[in-house]
Amino acid sequence: MRSAPSPATLSEPLRRFLAAPRTAALATVGADGAPHQTFVWYRLEADGAILVNSMVGRRWPAELQRDGRAALAVANVENQLSWVGLAAVVMAVDDDRQRALADIIGLAHRYQEHPTEAYLDGFRRQQRISFRLRITAVHDHLRAPDV
Repeated sequence: MRSAPSPATLSEPLRRFLAAPRTAALATVGADGAPHQTFVWYRLEADGAILVNSMVGRRWPAELQRDGRAALAVANVENQLSWVGLAAVVMAVDDDRQRALADIIGLAHRYQEHPTEAYLDGFRRQQRISFRLRITAVHDHLRAPDV
């Protein structure tokens, strides 16, 4: 992986926006250089990193492991003109089964009001991987009331 640029500074309005449980469009780079997009759950960490998690074997985690560059777009679904674009690089990969499982269970609780044990058991049967992404650039298109 390439050496990572310095992390971007996140303003308080941007932190509040990213702290809400919104879905992110994640773009990775394919082996042929073509972009690949998917929607992901994410969590803004206290240090400003973005945590994402996936089942092992999917295309986008393999692309992140190979290349390490990503872009995310996070929109307010009630006001789609209010959104944020983020450029990021992988700063850590965690394929420890227990840690990655704890991450997806935490994300499930963030995005589902009361996830059932049956729902969570689906994750427990999977091999998971987590990525911590360092935000390197911000394209802030926030509009009131998000700012």
